[in-house]
Amino acid sequence: MTVDTDPSAGTPTACRRALEALRNGVPNRDAVRALGCSQLDVENDFVSQLDGLSASVERDEPLKGLLVAGEFGTGKSHVLEYLQHLALSRNFVCSRVVISKETPLYDLGKVFKAAVDSALVPDRRGPAVSEIAIGIKPGSRAYDDFYRWCDSDQSGLSALFPATLRLYEKLKSDIELTEKITDFWAGERLAIADVRGGLRQLGELSAYAVKAVKVAQLARERFAFMSRLVLGAGYSGWVVLIDEVELVGRYSILQRGKSYAELARLLGRVQDDGFAGIATVATITSDFELAVLNEKGDRDNIGPKFRSKGGDEWAVLAARAEAGMRLIEREQHQLVPPNDAELLTTYSRIREIHAHAYAWNPPEIGRPEHGTTRRMRAHVRRWIAEWDLRRLYPQSAVVLEEETLRVEYGEDASLEVSPEGTEGAETESTG
Repeated sequence: MTVDTDPSAGTPTACRRALEALRNGVPNRDAVRALGCSQLDVENDFVSQLDGLSASVERDEPLKGLLVAGEFGTGKSHVLEYLQHLALSRNFVCSRVVISKETPLYDLGKVFKAAVDSALVPDRRGPAVSEIAIGIKPGSRAYDDFYRWCDSDQSGLSALFPATLRLYEKLKSDIELTEKITDFWAGERLAIADVRGGLRQLGELSAYAVKAVKVAQLARERFAFMSRLVLGAGYSGWVVLIDEVELVGRYSILQRGKSYAELARLLGRVQDDGFAGIATVATITSDFELAVLNEKGDRDNIGPKFRSKGGDEWAVLAARAEAGMRLIEREQHQLVPPNDAELLTTYSRIREIHAHAYAWNPPEIGRPEHGTTRRMRAHVRRWIAEWDLRRLYPQSAVVLEEETLRVEYGEDASLEVSPEGTEGAETESTG
């Protein structure tokens, strides 16, 4: 499926960028343009998800996201890059989040910040939230629907959000304040005194019961608010792509359980606390279920462990964690290994890219063997490496050695991050 008409897509510079990304196993836009995506089932389900977003917003129900599974090196990140490319072409704001030590899945606030920081806005180049906010047009149907939702009990938002939205709309001449507001929407702190001062200027201080919000609650509210802000500014919706969920396997059991709960929420499996307006896709390794849910005993142990702590909060968390684990067990979209014809097509395409990138004629080298078990990433990197060496050292024999990398699921204490607390007095700041 063609989703890009950029005239620079086939230039030597773009071809070199594509090869560099493929060498490193980190696909970029140029690599996606060059190779496309052969995972048609995932693509079709993703398009159906995008097509259903408007209806899910009207029902105020979270949209069920996709969980894509594959072995290391089978192209999960390439698929996400392709889906991002596709979403941007359909006027969706799109974010890529890689689960890491800095962005643990169990911390929704950090996931939100990573999503906002990585967000791409169609045909815009500045900070995402500022660019989205520029698109707000008071008086338009999209904005009026957004403001009514934001200021209603249905939204579940604290008064801080409709209040800041009102200030952004009415006090645009106060550049310092509006910048603080967009920074707050993007995950930064905001002084309550600034909000109250702005409302006082408008004579609307009594209209909004503004006070500080607990950080855990604020993370959920920011996701909900941002998903509707995107729509209110005239975009088709917000796509959030989450890569390397398998890192969860290296957390402690408590953090693994919290991560499963957040996975369920982000992928729309928590009906009473999800985010309408967000289309989500996450990736995970195929052996995660066996290695972590089974062999580590998470399926049997996490629910009872959480419930044993007592209280409604832990009972709710247990139910959500179990929903996340069921999602991993039952609803994975397994990547389809490339067949011989697809391997040959990819080989020929990369040979063309290499030729155009360096203005030479790459020789024929070892083509994909019939029935090979080598992963696509290994094929691609081997072809590129051999052509690189033959171009640079044409008189030398080329011998390549390969080593198989495996995903580790042993617990890593360095991944433990202290959870954020709550803000203090309401006269201070929130965020």
